[in-house]
Amino acid sequence: MKHMKPIRGLSAACLLAVPLTLSGCGLFGSESASVDPPPGEVEAQMLQVSGGGTLDTGVLGPVSLDDTDLAAGVSTDTAPAPAAGERTTVFLEDGNGLLAPVSLSLPEGDDTAMLKDSLAALVSKGQYASALPEGFKGVLPAGTEVKNVTVDKDKLAVVEFNSKFNDYEPADERKILEAVTWTLTGQDGIQGVQLWVDGKKLTEMPLQGTPLDRPLTRTLGINLPKHGPLLMNSSAVTVYFSAASPDGTHQYYVPVTRFVPAGQDTLKAALNELIAGPESEKGLEMVMTQETVLDSVEAGQNGVVTVSLNDDMFADGKGVPAEMLESVVLTVAQNSDDALVQIRMNGQKTVTGTNNVDYGQPVSAPEYVNVLPL
Repeated sequence: MKHMKPIRGLSAACLLAVPLTLSGCGLFGSESASVDPPPGEVEAQMLQVSGGGTLDTGVLGPVSLDDTDLAAGVSTDTAPAPAAGERTTVFLEDGNGLLAPVSLSLPEGDDTAMLKDSLAALVSKGQYASALPEGFKGVLPAGTEVKNVTVDKDKLAVVEFNSKFNDYEPADERKILEAVTWTLTGQDGIQGVQLWVDGKKLTEMPLQGTPLDRPLTRTLGINLPKHGPLLMNSSAVTVYFSAASPDGTHQYYVPVTRFVPAGQDTLKAALNELIAGPESEKGLEMVMTQETVLDSVEAGQNGVVTVSLNDDMFADGKGVPAEMLESVVLTVAQNSDDALVQIRMNGQKTVTGTNNVDYGQPVSAPEYVNVLPL
């Protein structure tokens, strides 16, 4: 499992605990549109590139099963969630149809057991359904079983599912690949994923034929927008926007892969996409204001990335929304191999978030993102 890197002045618990400080439906507004798989030529090229604490899980009400579920042999017994243990992060579908990282406490066990449990949490109406936060669900078909997970010396995770894995809706094919890939590659010692079903290696997905001739990695992207430039003239960056829980009381972060013109500095391009906002992703909210400007991005010899922003709304660098600052930290970490980040605002070296953290000092992205209540 991934272990926390040294953090100066930042705890994982602060990530979701901050209420919104500005009025409106989101932090600085929101957009709503569709997110679909990329065009076929983009899909093919992306696949070629692809080479502590416990959570009070509680118990949700019984899951309603229709006749299709019963015919498929899905159990109608409602069992309580397994006992909480070690925390890990899995990628679940939210109420807007987007994949988001969610921190869960799963039963303690060896590394193989933890990997299998992480994937089991992705199964719709599975054994961990009652341990998921409200509004989130797994994307693997009901009845899917994780038969085995092994990790070789090349950091490739080989996953074997039973045949129920094939019983998905065609439109969910890419989302399933993204959820499995991002869940596993978030663990220490895993860089790629290979899929098997009932003892046979998959060379392509069963329904839409997505090629699986190469290991799946995070270069696959996640939550790709429906419209965008072709990959042959672009590079991919992944940024973190904010979204609200169904009752509007908690914020959580959602990674979105964007295409930018090739040849740009990766971090500058990613942060400019963050500032541009969620133009075509449904349910996502602006984390920057319309006045936010990226002044510079500098990677120091000490491994710390300094991000300098200008925004007249926060002239003294105080009371800056935590969602805004956390999105910067998460975006930089995602596009720089988990670098430490320090932020300057209008030239101020002390940048205090609404969570009372000084982001002017080097901080790292939390090990566990989106520790949401049930």
